[in-house]
Amino acid sequence: MFKGHPKGLIVAFFANMGERFGFYTMVSIFVLFMQAKYGLSAGASSLVYSLFMSGVYIFPLLGGALADRVLGYGRTIKLGMIVMFIGYILLALPTRMATGFGLVVTALATIALGTGLFKGNLQALVGNLYDDPRYSPLRDRAFNLFYMGINVGAMFAPTASEKVSNWILSASHYVYDARIPALANDFVKGRLADAADYLAIAKLQDPSLTLNSLKAFSESYINALGKSYHFGFGVACISLIISMIVFWGFRKHYAQADLTEKQKKLSEAHKAQVVELTPQQTKERLVALGLVFFIVIFFWMSFQQSAATMTFFARDYTVPSVGKISNLWLDLVGLLSIFLAAAGLVFLVKKGSGRTARLLGGSAFIGFGLLAYLRFRGYQDVNPFTPQRFQHFNPFFIVVLTPIVIAIFGYLNRKGKEPSAPRKIALGMLLTALAFTVLVVGSLKLPSPNALGGLVAPAGSQVSVYWLISTYFMLTIAELFLSPIGISFVSRVAPPKYKGLMQGGWFAATAIGMNLVGVVGYLWMRVPLWSLWMICVVACILSAGFMFAVLKRLERAAGA
Repeated sequence: MFKGHPKGLIVAFFANMGERFGFYTMVSIFVLFMQAKYGLSAGASSLVYSLFMSGVYIFPLLGGALADRVLGYGRTIKLGMIVMFIGYILLALPTRMATGFGLVVTALATIALGTGLFKGNLQALVGNLYDDPRYSPLRDRAFNLFYMGINVGAMFAPTASEKVSNWILSASHYVYDARIPALANDFVKGRLADAADYLAIAKLQDPSLTLNSLKAFSESYINALGKSYHFGFGVACISLIISMIVFWGFRKHYAQADLTEKQKKLSEAHKAQVVELTPQQTKERLVALGLVFFIVIFFWMSFQQSAATMTFFARDYTVPSVGKISNLWLDLVGLLSIFLAAAGLVFLVKKGSGRTARLLGGSAFIGFGLLAYLRFRGYQDVNPFTPQRFQHFNPFFIVVLTPIVIAIFGYLNRKGKEPSAPRKIALGMLLTALAFTVLVVGSLKLPSPNALGGLVAPAGSQVSVYWLISTYFMLTIAELFLSPIGISFVSRVAPPKYKGLMQGGWFAATAIGMNLVGVVGYLWMRVPLWSLWMICVVACILSAGFMFAVLKRLERAAGA
């Protein structure tokens, strides 16, 4: 997979994978945490999430400028890791129901700052590896691989957060029930007019409960659930330590790329590598990047609904349990076992596979096939799951589809028919619109969140898990056409002295998209469900149209 690529890519791959595992463990439960512990509405929790994510993606501008002008890429990345670690420790400190909000805000600001110092500069460092003419033709594929590292980490995050959450809840003799947090907050705050239905639900946790003890139960359950989320946040601290060890310990493999244009000018050995552009060339490239930044705002507005309104949809409108066959999709161990068994079969029967490859392929097919069978045999007829499990689908599909997409683009390249990076981005926007069209259709006959009073829909208004799984599948294909290709485009087109800053610009566009996530989340209780998804459909179609309109200009800049 990494054949022909510099070893520095492998270091960046694993450093990024560890950091993203921790980050997405936190993100997978964040809005659920805010609603459960602080009783926030869907709109308010989406707003907090969007502000945090805006910070995560706006601070790379600061990180890029700091790297370009003062510290360099490597030192800024290391500083970012340390700052993030402090933030995750603060977020992991448990507090009681409705307390500690200031500590949470401080932690989020610290994590956002640290991520800003880390994220864009690691991408700039990867881009520098491919400034070498030996590796330059592999730039797009390199960023596809780098992006897969992000998603290998993200794939395991929802399962990790669920396991930690369920473990802590079980220590208090509770099990997760999506209906309880909103009802518990309403009851404690005196907003629940009739507590009979809530009491019946609570009795499933503790049969001895009465109306007199329901308040104490509510506070106890929320405190236990909040603690479970705090422990889930603590997972990020552990994974970040692993990333630090990788990045610090294998510097020799990327040292040659850890130079800004300013540092090259100050070094006699590297002065000859300095690239000077004319003011006109610089302007043309900056304008092209600005156009791409504008377009991807609407992709991120739509895509990041996964941690906000799509999570609400998973909790409130999707069946809370599935049968054995469907559970193979929601059980990551079972899902990966089937995938790895299938991958082993491919190597076993593939023409040209050597003896060792066939032996490993056959072993994987038998071993993982047996594991999948045993896993399936262990399922119950009815298998409950938590809403965050849906968030493993996007990274899983990234890992599965990335080699296929790389192979297709490689084949088209050899035929001289590979689409340009700007054209791929435009196609990605159309695919995003198509993905949300699935949710539009799936929501047509469902009651609005407002009609449900913000509570979980009754069984008759809950839909199959396959509506969300299909949406995540199509969103993933769109993402592979857009995100790694966009990062590669920025790496190629950015004027050399602004590399870090322009990677920050990519993330700043993402930050604006994150702000719009909050706008869509605000509408959750205010518009029919199908029309919420239609906002994303229309925005992405219009963005794609604009992208095709300026395509020639962008392709000219990319070839400059």
